[in-house]
Amino acid sequence: MAIRTPVQDFLQEHRRKKPISFHMPGHKGSKLYRESGYGEFLDNFMDCDITEIPGADNLFQAESILREAQERYARLYEVKKSYLQINGSSGANIAAMLATVPKGRKIIMARNCHKSCFNALSLGDIRPVYAYPEMIEEYGISGAVPPEEIEKLLEENPEAEAVILPSPNYYGICSDIRRIAEIVHRHNKILIVDQAHGAHLKFFSRFGIKNMPPSAEESGADLIVNSIHKTLASLTESALLNVNSDRVDLQLLEDRLQAIESTSPSYILMASLDINASIIAERGEDLFRSWAESLDYFYAKADSIRGLRLIRNIPELDRTKINISFGDLGIGGAELEQLLIKEYGIYIELFTGDLVMCMTGIGSTGDDIRKLAEALEKISERNQESPDRVRKHKGHMNPEDKRRKYRPLPKAGLQDIPVTAKKVKLTEAEGLICASSIIPYPPGIPLICPGESITAEAIVTIKEMRDLGEKVIGINEKGEILVGDN
Repeated sequence: MAIRTPVQDFLQEHRRKKPISFHMPGHKGSKLYRESGYGEFLDNFMDCDITEIPGADNLFQAESILREAQERYARLYEVKKSYLQINGSSGANIAAMLATVPKGRKIIMARNCHKSCFNALSLGDIRPVYAYPEMIEEYGISGAVPPEEIEKLLEENPEAEAVILPSPNYYGICSDIRRIAEIVHRHNKILIVDQAHGAHLKFFSRFGIKNMPPSAEESGADLIVNSIHKTLASLTESALLNVNSDRVDLQLLEDRLQAIESTSPSYILMASLDINASIIAERGEDLFRSWAESLDYFYAKADSIRGLRLIRNIPELDRTKINISFGDLGIGGAELEQLLIKEYGIYIELFTGDLVMCMTGIGSTGDDIRKLAEALEKISERNQESPDRVRKHKGHMNPEDKRRKYRPLPKAGLQDIPVTAKKVKLTEAEGLICASSIIPYPPGIPLICPGESITAEAIVTIKEMRDLGEKVIGINEKGEILVGDN
């Protein structure tokens, strides 16, 4: 009898279902690699798992094959320098912040940044000044960070060293990076853009495809972090850090990168980054045009599906993130996710209240996107025939609906991050200072950050999330969190 291998067993069972992926990673399975001539890599990857043997180069002093791969990315993105990342965008975000903000100094930071950016605050003893994104009230999600907010904070905090914000955010909403870059540079600061969810934007633009926001590289950001695996064709945990100006000290940046990344970088991950670059160089225009045409089909079809609502009317929206809601039919996000999985084998990226986000990628096929549209059409038809399920729609959720409606918390008082911490019950933490981020995952944006005071509203929101079975990082099995011990 074979010994149980729970992780491998799950993966094989999932693979055998032939699922339709509308979640990360962007390659969507082996088909893209095999069609592009890289089947041999998939068949023999275990034999390709090596260390820094002669001829294999060294990620932290790239001089031959890894340097060649990085230089190709620099040409593809039209930037000064590119660095392969094997600790994901998280490692790149941390290194970028540590390289641009000295210990104890300030950074202007969007409050909806990824949790890795908050980890960098603790690691570098960096003091945040939070920029708050606009709210998309109709759907209860964060929108763009206004340029005026960045301007105001830089004027109030001239000693801040840099600015960091996500664009696109998890839902594909981009900030006006071009205007923000102009403001940041006028103040002689460095702009870091966490473009983890937008590694593909540069190529839609490069191949002349309209109706997509410009990339941060095109818009003048200094450091740009790209999760190649999220929407393009590399393996999970592989990413890219692009340097787009002379404002960044490369020697210091490289020192921080080697401090954050593993000293045993995976050649499998780096090879997948190399393959992704080749696929884009060789087949990019056809793949991106096909991707765009499939999206055109979906959005046109969606307009005819009764009861289906989409996020479409927001400026600078990345439409590769398909945000849909059947709230008008009384179907919440959790229920829609289960319907899609159980009846159609379709797996989404996440849901928030009534809103479901389906993430397409370079490996998404026209057939998969058609199947999503057909599934939604069938769900609509079935529920049009069940009037008892339909509820009056107000905003994106009926006020009487007890399911959680996510909203970023009100601005909380911010103090120094506690040096020492103790455990207390979440229910007894009102008024105390948070010492460790409280993070729903996904999307990985902290609800409470270290140094913020814990409000009654925050406690209620977190309890609702846990009662609904949502994952919340930062709370142990006993319902305890870390707070300042002073």
